[in-house]
Amino acid sequence: HVQLVESGGGSVQSGGSLQLSCVASGWALNRCGMEWYHQTPGQERELVASILRGGATNYADSVKGRFTISRDSAKNTVYLQMNSLKPEDTAVYYCVSGTNDWGQGTQVTVS
Repeated sequence: HVQLVESGGGSVQSGGSLQLSCVASGWALNRCGMEWYHQTPGQERELVASILRGGATNYADSVKGRFTISRDSAKNTVYLQMNSLKPEDTAVYYCVSGTNDWGQGTQVTVS
């Protein structure tokens, strides 16, 4: 059974930074891609960033140049480094495995 646990969310001022972490258990996350989504109240979940099995990365236009997705296979962890945060980045952030398992989410609030 794949389990994903996110952490690192919190409240920051506009222009600040946060690093989200997603630790996987029950599955080696470097077997295929991983993704980060976010969701705001009343909205559908949106893809923020993805990292493919080979390491290639993709980003939503709204976060390009500000967010970086990375993976540490030894720690079975995927990260989302978020810099130059804006109020519109406020959302619950979820990591998603290649098996389509989802974490519980972590709240990010930018004021």
